[in-house]
Formats: sequence, C-alpha cells, structure tokens
Amino acid sequence: MRVALIQMSVTADRARNITAACQHIRRAAEGGADMAVLPEMFCCPYDNGCFRAYGEGAGGPAQMALSQTAAELGIYVVGGSLPELEGGKVYNTSFVYGRRGELLAKHRKVHLFDIDVAGGQRFMESDTLSPGDQITTFDTEFGLMGLCICFDLRFEELSRCMCLRGCQAIIVPAAFNMTTGPAHWELLFRQRAVDNQCFTLGCAPARDEGAGYVSYGNSIAVDPWGTVLCRADEKETILHADLDLARIQAVRQQLPILSARRTDLYEIGEK
Repeated sequence: MRVALIQMSVTADRARNITAACQHIRRAAEGGADMAVLPEMFCCPYDNGCFRAYGEGAGGPAQMALSQTAAELGIYVVGGSLPELEGGKVYNTSFVYGRRGELLAKHRKVHLFDIDVAGGQRFMESDTLSPGDQITTFDTEFGLMGLCICFDLRFEELSRCMCLRGCQAIIVPAAFNMTTGPAHWELLFRQRAVDNQCFTLGCAPARDEGAGYVSYGNSIAVDPWGTVLCRADEKETILHADLDLARIQAVRQQLPILSARRTDLYEIGEK
C-alpha cells in the first residue's frame, strides 16, 4: 500500500488552498499512491480567528473538491482537516473519501489543543472549536484504518482503541508547532507505532515562518517496529510511504505485546 503525505503550504486564500490541495493529490496519484493524506487545517490559517470565518457546512466547497478529485483519480483521500460548521458550532474535522468519491468517514477532533507551555506557546482551541465524541475508523481493501487529528495522538487510549478494532495504520493530520514539534513529534509517532504494533502516519503543513502559528512540518511514516520509513523537513513536499502490511503480523509474532496484555489487572481499584 502506497500512501502519499502531502506537506503543503497553506495561505490565507481559501480557494487557492483547495485548488492546490487537489493539484497535490493529482501528483500523488501520478506517483502511484493508493491514498493521499492532507495536513490539519489545509484550507485555512491555523488561527482561532479564522476557524469560523473559513468554515463550511455539509457538502461545502472543500468537501466537494476532495470528493470529486478522489473519484476522478480513483484514490483514497484523507482530507486533512477543515473547520466544519454545524448547529452553530465549529469542529476541526477530517473527511475521508473512497475511490469513487464516497464519504467513508468523518472525524471531529476529540481532544482540543488547549496548551500553555512555559517559555513556549499558549493556544486554546476551545475558545472557538467544539470537541468530537467518536473513535474513527474506516475500511479499505487493505484493511481497517484509524484516524485522529494532531493533539488526539497524545492520548494513548484513543490509539489503543483503534488498534484493538483491528487498524493497520493510524493516520494523523497534524500541525505541531515549533515548541512541541522538536520535543515530541517523532517520539509520539514512534511510540504509538511500537505500543500498538501498527503503522503511524503524520501529515503536517509546510512551515511558514511568517504565520501566526508556525507549523513544525516534518511529515512522517513509521512502521510497527518503530522504524522511521520516511520523514520530511520543513518545506513543501510529497512523501511516498510504502507500507508492507505483512510487517504488522511479523512484528506481533516476535513481540507478543497485544496478545500478552493482562486486562484482568488493568483497572484502578482499592489497594
């Protein structure tokens, strides 16, 4: 299975971002990709002041463009994320389309990015966004895939639930910043891959030093052994990651982490 991680530049021009995303998906398909993944908030600046203004409801222009491009190219598209409007609320949502352009899944970011790092950055997504409440997986001819967004990856229970459902890979549109990225980006993707003995795939926007929120970039693919298959730098690029899905079972046979779990002990009770 070949997955293209599209580390694209994001501008303040929504229509331009959508057009660019579709062009990148076409290039990914030309490179033999079965699936193309876009970054978090691929069609708007990562800024609380932009989320509602750039948002769209069901069947909005970004969703339609991704669906049509997936159908045109016969490729799976994980549409990064975009601000979704519903019932007066704004969600950070990833839409997934199948080879015929059909909607396969929709993930609303569950864990909102509310951080205040000493000497680093303060950002409160909950000032504008509402959280989702679903664990999201979708089926392909390659097997089941898991999906979460950025800060969701820090919560090991969410990844473990996707793994226990049978996911072959955990796909993560994300936008770590210049404080959290150098500290934790690769660590988290390798950690979740090793913990769950599956592939992890992270797709970020290209870095724009002039933006209000500066993305770390460094889109990444990691195998079930924790080996980094490929990793970008900060610039706009498309990574092609070839996933040998037989590797999952091979690793699980060598290190029986999942089958050796002691679920009879894993609860908090009286001493």
